[in-house]
Amino acid sequence: MALSLGSLKLNKWQVALILGTPLAIGLGMYVLNKTSDGKSGTTDEHTRSKSKKKGIDGGDSKSRSKLGLEKQALSIDGTAPDKELERKKKSAELGEKLSPLKEANNYKNEGNTCYRNGKYDEAISFYDKAIDKCPAEHRADMAIFYQNRAASYEMLKKWNKVKEDCSRSLEYNPRYAKAYYRRARAYEATKNMVDCLDDVTATCILEMFQNNNTIMFADRVLKETGRMDAEKGMQERVPVVPSATFITTYMRSFIADPLQTMNVPPSAVADTPPRGFLRARRAFEEQQFDEIIPACTEEIESSEAEAQYKVEALLMRGTFHLLCGSYNDSKNDFDAIINNDYADPTLRAYAYMKRASLFIQLDQREKGLNDFDEAQKLKPDNPDVYHQRAQILLLLEQIEPALEEFDKAVKIAPEHAIAFVQRSYAEYRLSLLAGDQIRLDNVMQEFQKAIDKFPTCVECYSLMAQVLVDQQKFEQAQHFYEKAMKLAPTNPALLVHQAIMMLQWRGDIDTAVDLLTRAIEVDPKCELAYETLGTVEVQRAQLKRAVELFEKALLYCKSQAELVHVYSLRNAAVAQINVTRKLGIDMNSVSAMAQSGFLAQAGM
Repeated sequence: MALSLGSLKLNKWQVALILGTPLAIGLGMYVLNKTSDGKSGTTDEHTRSKSKKKGIDGGDSKSRSKLGLEKQALSIDGTAPDKELERKKKSAELGEKLSPLKEANNYKNEGNTCYRNGKYDEAISFYDKAIDKCPAEHRADMAIFYQNRAASYEMLKKWNKVKEDCSRSLEYNPRYAKAYYRRARAYEATKNMVDCLDDVTATCILEMFQNNNTIMFADRVLKETGRMDAEKGMQERVPVVPSATFITTYMRSFIADPLQTMNVPPSAVADTPPRGFLRARRAFEEQQFDEIIPACTEEIESSEAEAQYKVEALLMRGTFHLLCGSYNDSKNDFDAIINNDYADPTLRAYAYMKRASLFIQLDQREKGLNDFDEAQKLKPDNPDVYHQRAQILLLLEQIEPALEEFDKAVKIAPEHAIAFVQRSYAEYRLSLLAGDQIRLDNVMQEFQKAIDKFPTCVECYSLMAQVLVDQQKFEQAQHFYEKAMKLAPTNPALLVHQAIMMLQWRGDIDTAVDLLTRAIEVDPKCELAYETLGTVEVQRAQLKRAVELFEKALLYCKSQAELVHVYSLRNAAVAQINVTRKLGIDMNSVSAMAQSGFLAQAGM
């Protein structure tokens, strides 16, 4: 099945959506094995009425009012209405001998009446009697009685009692979706988010992912577990030097970075081998990136007489600490430059710009944008101030301000290919939002101009391909991806984007997997490749493999936002493994109906 996007905002949550997962949270789309034993939680008494909700069963009072049914309120579990209760009472008064089950259900109905009237303690006493009276072999009824009593405890915020009664309910009916949902809410209230995630995942599966409220609950829980895990992960993560492709791509995004443009006098490199910053410069040119931080440290720790490039060494070391994810060390180096009033203004401006990027990665947006303002005060004619700020604004979905910044950067540096084509990309995004077809056509011509002007710039071909994919012009997009690959055959991002296109275009999972595997081969540190392949494996019901891939992706995440996202994907897969094992679900049975339900919920 080929899928398509409505806009070009292809962030990682949308990548997961393309691969067929609900709300991009990796919950999966697997249905119950029809041969499994037990009763489905979607067919018990309480789900027969479409008007009922999970929180307080019996239907919405406003909707009942509109229908003129105020006096015909349903019971807490959606069973016998009041007229039936009256009939049973009259039968009892006439001397009819009730069976234990009927007597238990009468107590339950009395409890439901008390519940609707807000008399929760009285309701609990009636459910107690129902449980005591009901023969144990009537398992479905016992499950309902315990679940109803849990509902009363929930209204009293007695969360441990809610969990206990829901657990007893599930002992009698292991496929009771409502009991899982109610227990999930109790777990959330008591901050037990792992068990909460398992229970809300069970609810999603038992409902075949057809209930939007449950899916949104699951999405919220996943984000919260991802946030909690990411906070811990940020503190425990081990710095990793990125791949050469990643580093060179990052450095190429700067137009006038002094670390790349400065000229070193020949006499300064007469020593063999060079020391300190000069050794770091040589390591950079030779792509020996592991040597850069130690070489810069050598310069910084040298005596004043020996250290000719201490500020430059601080800027380079801070940059590589940033790339490696050593955020505290990176900030310390940038702070040392910023706080040095005698430092070269250009070096201070770049320290501000790079610290701004650090703040953005730590989700401290205001501090990051303030640093760009400070850099602009120091160097108002520097194109990188505007270009780097434009990229950040685009990331923050502030497209119109981003376009204004790209315009300023291109005006100052018209021959910088990346700034030129990224301006076209921002213009494209803005044209889509405005729904302006004439403007859109003009933008596509600008993309072609960028390619003609900068025929060796891989970003020109890559962004052209992405906007063509957005317009579902897949064959043309493939043509530009092939040209980009000739310029950068070891660029893993190009392979990942092609894999995503194959899923949108042809639903070709095998080709997508091959491309993603190649991306990992050319760059074993490519976080996006591991993450995307993991999401494909969720789609293929290979959950254990998916978890392994998400764990690999976590090693190479560059920001807290990335960690939150990947932890959420991993946690969703782990919850699915737990629940499907518990419920005895055949993970190789994929429901087309469930898939269509997911895409409908996601608005695709």
